[in-house]
Amino acid sequence: MDLLELAPRLHLLRFSVGQAYLWQDGDDLTLIDTGPAGSAPAIAAAVHGLGTLRRVVLTHFHDDHTGSAAEIGSWPGVTVLAHGADAPIIRGERPGPPPDFSEAERELHARVAHGLPPAPPARVDVELHGGEDLDIGAGARVLHVPGHTDGSIALQLADRVLFTGDVIAEHGGELMLGPFNLDRDRAAASMRRLAALDVDIACFGHGDALVGRAGERLRHLHG
Repeated sequence: MDLLELAPRLHLLRFSVGQAYLWQDGDDLTLIDTGPAGSAPAIAAAVHGLGTLRRVVLTHFHDDHTGSAAEIGSWPGVTVLAHGADAPIIRGERPGPPPDFSEAERELHARVAHGLPPAPPARVDVELHGGEDLDIGAGARVLHVPGHTDGSIALQLADRVLFTGDVIAEHGGELMLGPFNLDRDRAAASMRRLAALDVDIACFGHGDALVGRAGERLRHLHG
């Protein structure tokens, strides 16, 4: 795992598949997604150097985002939050619906998901629905952005930071609608909603974050 400082209070944790983010409020930390199963020891080492983990926000149920949620959720004092539509899947109460793959996406998914372990069932303490305000930074608004999954969420911080989950992706300097969607039209509508926000930093589930004047780049997105 690579640990990269994007801003004084923001770190990116990059895994072999996907990534997560740590936001720091003094000694209290919020983790956005948890990476694949088996990532908890590396996350623990990163947290140890920065503060105490208090909160995990899961942007959606896919294995590369919730894989280590069960182990991390067992740490003392950690609260796990996810959207109510994805929470039963994260808990293992029912299977998640598969994406509506295009042919190209089917081949890509077979490559990137090869060897990715399934996420063990994980506890969800707080079910979100969109519109909630969380005590992260100067305040964070939960945005329900369905399409990638029914319960996909984004976080918009008053500190002008946006966590998009997999609704938006970056690859080779290009921004795009994230692949592997349950409903591409709904995902595209969610992408356009996020692209209209005025933010300085945009953090994606896959690809390099935009640091500085991110909103200007996002506004050129179409889909």
